Amino acid sequence: MTAASEGALAAVVSSKPARLFIFMSGLFVTNALIAEFVGVKIFALEDTLGLPAFDWRLFGQRGSLSFTAGVMLWPIVFIMTDVINEYFGVRGVRLISWLAVAFIAYAFLFAYLAIGLTPAGWWVTVGSARGVPDMQAAFASVFGQGLWTIGGSITAFLIGQLIDVALFHRIRRATGERWVWLRATGSTAISQLIDSFVVLYIAFVLGPQQWPVDLFLAVGTVNYGYKMLMAVLLIPLLYLGRRFIFAYLGAETAERLRASAAGPPARRRGGC
Repeated sequence: MTAASEGALAAVVSSKPARLFIFMSGLFVTNALIAEFVGVKIFALEDTLGLPAFDWRLFGQRGSLSFTAGVMLWPIVFIMTDVINEYFGVRGVRLISWLAVAFIAYAFLFAYLAIGLTPAGWWVTVGSARGVPDMQAAFASVFGQGLWTIGGSITAFLIGQLIDVALFHRIRRATGERWVWLRATGSTAISQLIDSFVVLYIAFVLGPQQWPVDLFLAVGTVNYGYKMLMAVLLIPLLYLGRRFIFAYLGAETAERLRASAAGPPARRRGGC
């Protein structure tokens, strides 16, 4: 490595904003990737919390509150999107969103390659004592999500992210630096409305299961309601993240990043 390269690397590593962006990008991509893989599990929310069945009724459908395990992580992704948007702007969110999509696709590619490997004979039955008579089938079921589901999830995620970042800055230009909760929750409300229905439409309406429209609308509405509830409940985390960033970067650097992310000064209003 040349002296110039070493100097450039040292400048990046010693830069607090650069380290912060690397950390937040890693956390963002990790949460999105884990959410995709654990999403194969469906859990009953009422039973998990020890509550009686909710028995929702929408569009002629009824059911319990069942969600994918990925819902534990997606709200964190929403918060991370807004925090990164606040300090690194449109380019920062778009970069990490495309990185997340690329890494998710890369991970699923190798998951499928791993499924295709011929299993060792002894390994197939090694889980019998734990109630898993065929490890190969279990492995394929967990990691081999259907291509329609993968495609729908990735497409919905990317569309939702791109809409979120655009709406975030529109609300920010209209309100200035006030009402952080409004631009975060407002952008999430629209982007996740689209995300919630796009993923179901691709995976279960266009896909081989061919869901009827009423079921599609009912499940999509329940999923969206959950996401919005979590978006509201997690607003304190947004402010906590801002406090952490101010403490880590210092007020002057943090404000400089926010100003740069917001765009030209002439288009912003004052306020806190």
